[in-house]
Amino acid sequence: MKLNRILVAIFILMTVGLQARLWIGEGSLAHVSGLRSEVDRQTAENQRKHRRNDILKAEIMDLRDGLEAIEAKARNELGLIKEGETFFLLLED
Repeated sequence: MKLNRILVAIFILMTVGLQARLWIGEGSLAHVSGLRSEVDRQTAENQRKHRRNDILKAEIMDLRDGLEAIEAKARNELGLIKEGETFFLLLED
């Protein structure tokens, strides 16, 4: 009889210990869920940076390949105009 109580107590303690590990601490369901969220966030960030790198690579290739891209960039970003051209600035209301 006493042995049965000891075995039941040991079984209950083991069950509580295993349940505690499942619900709290490292490796718990909450911890794993948090890690998955972090992985998803980092994956999205990596994809965004990859797209940005692709755009920058294309721009570098354009700048290496021809003067037209350099001229267009100078016109758009620096407001440069050629000799004999007239500059018009259109403002929206």
